[in-house]
Amino acid sequence: MFLIYQLLLTLVILISPFIIIVRILKGKEDIKRFKEKFCLFSKKRHRGKILWFHGSSVGEIMSAIPLINKYDKVNYFSQILVTSSTLSSSKILQKYKFKKVTHQYFPIDHIFFSNFFINYWKPNISIFLESEIWPSMYRSIKLKKIPLILLNARITNKTFKRWNKFKENSAKIFSKIDIAFAQNKETSQFLKKLGVKKIKYIGNLKYFEDKKIKNDEIEGKLQSKFEKYKICVAASTHDNEEFFAAKTHILLKKKINKLITVIIPRHIDRVNKINNQLKNLNLKTVYHSSKINNLDNIDIYIVDTFGDSKKFYRIATTVFLGGSIVEKGGQNPLEPARYGAKILHGPNVHNFREVYNFLRLLKISKQIKSSSQFAKEIVFKKKMKNVKKIKKVGDRIFKNTFENLNMIINHET
Repeated sequence: MFLIYQLLLTLVILISPFIIIVRILKGKEDIKRFKEKFCLFSKKRHRGKILWFHGSSVGEIMSAIPLINKYDKVNYFSQILVTSSTLSSSKILQKYKFKKVTHQYFPIDHIFFSNFFINYWKPNISIFLESEIWPSMYRSIKLKKIPLILLNARITNKTFKRWNKFKENSAKIFSKIDIAFAQNKETSQFLKKLGVKKIKYIGNLKYFEDKKIKNDEIEGKLQSKFEKYKICVAASTHDNEEFFAAKTHILLKKKINKLITVIIPRHIDRVNKINNQLKNLNLKTVYHSSKINNLDNIDIYIVDTFGDSKKFYRIATTVFLGGSIVEKGGQNPLEPARYGAKILHGPNVHNFREVYNFLRLLKISKQIKSSSQFAKEIVFKKKMKNVKKIKKVGDRIFKNTFENLNMIINHET
């Protein structure tokens, strides 16, 4: 099975120039740095010990930021290597002023590139985030006897069924994980069945936010820009969910003056398509990047920049989380919930079932199925209560995670 996997990846590599060109034209690839995916590195390894974090995209990297910040300030390691696969995640990391952090794109998971990557960077500890399971890289890591940690691990039912079709091969891959820190109980059960020997259920690291970490956000200007308007935020939206939010806007506009709906799509390369769809509804739109200050005639404010969701969560009183009307399993609601926003979502939230159950108990979130329900449940004047309980849970999860990682690091270093 592993040989077939390598042969398929070899074919992908052969046609990769065409794939890269298409992705660059769509704005999904870094025109200067895509070569890192072929182990043509743009940065050098420093002397000393290296801690390596890998996350696929923005969400995974953001969950690790508080940990990266901690290790950036201690003397365990001379360099912190952070790898990811998407353009958006690399841009997010640029916002933080870390001293030891080096970002590179994760290589194609061919055994040649995996071996080359490990031999070049020689990490002392490897930490993979959430669902990042890579057969070739895992094999290369274990051949060099580097501790392999799956942090904030998340395996959905769909993912489990896919891996479980090839039980013997899956067991060879998952058994290479030295320890997995599961973000929910369902994942703990799946990981055990897939062959991970050591599993600890700690909880979702995304409950935690380190308010001391500074980046280049300028929120005061945004606050004053929107202060005379009533806003609703639709975040992490997928195809058709922008239309869902727009229909809600049309319903509310009949009764509410100075209403603006802020749409933050999950993938910003879709913004032009979204804009055209909404103009067909006779709605006036503007992009966040335009930096227009007078919004008096604007219906829909489309966020077309990376890493700005948090700015809008701070000023919003209601946030609709996408991936939940369409069959995507939902997006993580914890960040807007921490800022006191009322969370609305569709019926498809199985990716974060435990989180939504917790928010529902706190009366912070509510399920909706139609635009009329959406319009009915929006609040404009007040932030939600009970958010301090989210902070308490987050602090406990972060403390336990950090202590467990330190035990492994102290043992290995």
